[in-house]
Amino acid sequence: MAKEIERKFLVKGDFKKVVAKSQRIIQGYISSVPQRTVRVRIIGEKGILTIKGIGSKSGASRYEFEKQITPEEAGELLKICEPGIIDKTRFLIEFENHIIEVDEFHGDNKGLVIAEIELKTEDEKFGKPVWLGEEVTGIVKYYNSMLVKNPYKNWENKNKSSE
Repeated sequence: MAKEIERKFLVKGDFKKVVAKSQRIIQGYISSVPQRTVRVRIIGEKGILTIKGIGSKSGASRYEFEKQITPEEAGELLKICEPGIIDKTRFLIEFENHIIEVDEFHGDNKGLVIAEIELKTEDEKFGKPVWLGEEVTGIVKYYNSMLVKNPYKNWENKNKSSE
C-alpha cells in the first residue's frame, strides 16, 4: 500500500495566472469514518476508487490505495454514497520541483480554496509561492470527507482554521 504525504494550505490571492492544467472533480464518500475513508471520484472521462487509512499524528501522511474504474462504475457508486457531494475544480501548478494542486470548491463549499503539495517525506523542505496562505494540514474540518458533513457555507468564522 502506498503512503501519501501531503501538506495543505489556504490560498490567499491570485494563483490562476500560473495554472498549467485544470479539471472538474465530482466525488462522494462510501465511508467517511476517521479510521478509513472510501472515496469515489469522476474526473473527466475516468472514475477512481480510493481507500485512505488513518492519518499520522501530524496529519501529513496516511496510507492510500487507489484504483481506476470506469466512469459508469463511478456513477453507480456515487448513487450509494453518504449524503453530500464534493464538486470542485482542481488546478495544477508547477512550482520549483513540485506540483501544487489547488482545489476551488463549488456548491455548498463555494468560497473555499485549498492548496495541497505532495512530499517525499514529512520534513521535506519546499518553496512556497506568495499566494500560499495559512497551513491547515491535519485540521479535520478541511478534509473533503468532513466538508461533505459540514460544508463551508455553514462555517461561522470562515477565515479561522482553529476547530
